[in-house]
Formats: sequence, C-alpha cells, structure tokens
Amino acid sequence: MSLSYSIKVYKQYFNFACSHFMIFEDGSREPLHGHNYRVKVKGDALELSSDMVFDFLDIKPVVREICDSLDHKLLIPKLNSKLKIFEEEKNFRIICPDESEFSIPKQDILLLPIENTSSERIAIYLNQKIRENTLQKFGYKFAQLEVEVEETPGQSAIYIHKEEPA
Repeated sequence: MSLSYSIKVYKQYFNFACSHFMIFEDGSREPLHGHNYRVKVKGDALELSSDMVFDFLDIKPVVREICDSLDHKLLIPKLNSKLKIFEEEKNFRIICPDESEFSIPKQDILLLPIENTSSERIAIYLNQKIRENTLQKFGYKFAQLEVEVEETPGQSAIYIHKEEPA
C-alpha cells in the first residue's frame, strides 16, 4: 500500500499587490491594472521525516520572501516574444505589439522569466522559486508541489509540479 502525506500553508501574509497587463495571441493587450494576489501552497511527500512532511516554520519564510519580492511591482514577462524591452539608464522602455509604450523606473519593474503575466504563469514562477529555495536552503524536494494564485476572491489558478522518480 502506498501512502502519501501533505502540508498546506496559506497565511494572510502570503500575498502581493502588483500591476500587470496581458498580451493576447493576436498581439492586443489589456489595460494596465493591478490585483491583490493571495498564494496557497500544498507540498506532498511519500514519507515522513521526523514525523513531518516539511517544517511549517521553514516553509513560511520561503513563501513570504518570494511574495514580498513581487509586491508593489509592475510585472513584465521578459520571455514574451511580442514585447520589446529596452534597458535605459534609469528606466525600462517597453513597446507592445499595438505600439503603445511604457517607460517605467527600473526599481518599479520586475522582469519575470515567464511568457505572460497570467495567474497560471505566475503560479508556475512561484512554484519554481519555492522548489529552488527549499532545495537550496534545506536540501529538500517535495514529491509534488501545488501552488495556487488567487487573482481575486473566488478566482485562482493552480500549478502542480510532480518530481520525476530518481
């Protein structure tokens, strides 16, 4: 019989307020706007270590630090082939497919290694960062990690990463 175990964490401070805009397949973009995102994390393990999946005291600061890094930023998907991003002295200049342009101070922008700033893509990014940080700081890999990003109450995207067996 195969057993599995999980922890789930969703603290009030697992949140970030930021702005973004989506670039659609036809090249159009939605208006610049913002959300107050909330994050939930569920980590699975095939067995317990010291009677735990992973210590809550260790996972909470990892998630909080990543959320804090996104807070009060304009999220720009640097892997979106339809956007042109130029680094200037103090600003990033962003040209959209519809030829609209933004010039924003560098400290206000976070260039994310994602294709678009959908909740789904943000969930993938958060999942990857949580996995990287728990491996780096604790030498730990969840058997499966689920990250939920709530864009507005009752509206969220979930990304689940399952580790391949060694």
